[in-house]
Amino acid sequence: MRLLHTMLRVGDMQRSIDFYTKALGMKLLRTADNEEYKYSLAFVGYGDEADHTVLELTYNWGVSDYEHGGAFGHIAIGVEDIYATCDKLKEAGADVYREPGPVKGGKTIIAFVRDPDGYAIELIERSAKNPGDL
Repeated sequence: MRLLHTMLRVGDMQRSIDFYTKALGMKLLRTADNEEYKYSLAFVGYGDEADHTVLELTYNWGVSDYEHGGAFGHIAIGVEDIYATCDKLKEAGADVYREPGPVKGGKTIIAFVRDPDGYAIELIERSAKNPGDL
């Protein structure tokens, strides 16, 4: 078994595609529209779906925002230089709401950013010195 994707509902498909591809460096892998049920899908990720877990962005036509609820936490992305990544994200207008620093009770360097729909994304610095183990 393998984890295939995580789905996030988005309020503006192009805005979300731009964030994940331009600000976070993912690739747009494929898109699909369903006229009958009025939704669009976009799959983004760092590699082909055959080998990598990806994000499925779902836009339900005419719905611009969602209540996230209390159960969802965040998605996590490993980065090589968390400080440079956060600077780049801030320059792109992203909300880096937890600046880089050690995780509470540990040494791993993390930060948090929100995507355009308010979903939390944890950035975890991963390097030979620090592989990201909490």
